Amino acid sequence: MSKPVKQIHLAAHFPGVNNTTVWSDPKSGSHIEFDSFVRFAQTAERGKFDFLFLAEGLRLREQGGQIYDLDVVGRPDTFTVLAALAAVTDRLGLTGTINSTFNEPYEVARQFASLDHLSDGRAAWNVVTSWDAFTGENFRRGGFLPENQRYERAESFLAATHTLFDSWHGDEVVADKDRGMFLSDPAAGEFAYRNDHFDISGRFNVPRSPQGRPVIFQAGDSDRGREFAAAAADAIFSRYGTLEDGQKFYADVKGRLAKYGRRHDQLLILPAATFVLGDTDDEAADLAHEVRLAQVSPATAIKFLEQLWNRELSDHDPDGPLPAVDPVVGENTIAKGRASVRMHRDPIAVANEWRAKAEAHNLTTRELIVEVTGRQNFVGSAATIAESIDHLVQSDASDGFILVPHVTPDGLDPFVDRVVPLLQERGVFRTDYEGTTLREHLGLALPELSGHGEHTAATG
Repeated sequence: MSKPVKQIHLAAHFPGVNNTTVWSDPKSGSHIEFDSFVRFAQTAERGKFDFLFLAEGLRLREQGGQIYDLDVVGRPDTFTVLAALAAVTDRLGLTGTINSTFNEPYEVARQFASLDHLSDGRAAWNVVTSWDAFTGENFRRGGFLPENQRYERAESFLAATHTLFDSWHGDEVVADKDRGMFLSDPAAGEFAYRNDHFDISGRFNVPRSPQGRPVIFQAGDSDRGREFAAAAADAIFSRYGTLEDGQKFYADVKGRLAKYGRRHDQLLILPAATFVLGDTDDEAADLAHEVRLAQVSPATAIKFLEQLWNRELSDHDPDGPLPAVDPVVGENTIAKGRASVRMHRDPIAVANEWRAKAEAHNLTTRELIVEVTGRQNFVGSAATIAESIDHLVQSDASDGFILVPHVTPDGLDPFVDRVVPLLQERGVFRTDYEGTTLREHLGLALPELSGHGEHTAATG
């Protein structure tokens, strides 16, 4: 029996100012004015995308003690933007990253339940942890948690919000012209959640929202992160956008679901993906090279180099070879607040890989950085990109993609105008929304009540 054709899920990421965008392009607009968010969201909705995604920046990142322009600057508050976008869109899901390390369950649950009500069931939460003391300095507690404690807190945080969401069972607010507003169940909204991380109790003051709970996203790639996603997430953001790596990740994470009593279709895997679209494949390739050079200026190339080498290299020639000295091993003192720094587990080994690549292809420092930091997943004509996306999804390398244009807010328009119709012709992408909630867009059922009232658990 032939394998059924999968429907592709598409989403759009408004990235802000960082090394993915070409913010200096004349076509690039503001990354903080509301009109930019409106144009971007309405384009995604015109394309029948599942959702819009906003990341989170809790502190301006620094390098050498200075804010650098390849980093996110001026990113406004997630909830404020998403709530405002709920008023100018009708069906598009609204997904935001909210940190579980520096927030509190009651506050976050109340905000997401409110957003779900305001949007008629389109809210989603990307649950993340914070890993560095640098970011923690912005908050009362300061500091940071070791990795195992971060995930313990995140798991406990999510379970606590579920207790809050589920403390309302249904339509328990009754309106009576003589008695006024009252609760048909006097226990509605009552909760208690106690363990090593939280000791909270009271009455949750937002009734059950249209989706019951927001759709839950997760983005961790560690083994603990993958387990967290398999146990509790509805979707996972992946950084594996190629066929072989994507299939390995897909099989690994989906293979963990059974132990939690879940089916393969109850967790979606959605890599982030950039694209460069041209009239022909050759034109797109030339344009992609121009985009990469714009993303990696000579100064930016040196900044990327410093992140791995963990030393000041402002005098290094970006058009010359890589440094002859090795990286400084140990705590990174050059870059602050950058997740990419911690990904270099063995900086000397990575440096040697870069040297070998540069020597084999006769690359300068800047040319090498362009190659190793490249994030262009789809480059080609509309037909080529549509074929590539469909092939990856049907081959179980992903369930769809979160598209990150290099120009905002209008960089999504060419994809919607030229690629989406081809996917629709293939019968692998919707021609219109069939439901109203994000759970319906993603093919996810309403969550069952997790049990309400008092929850006590030990996590330490």
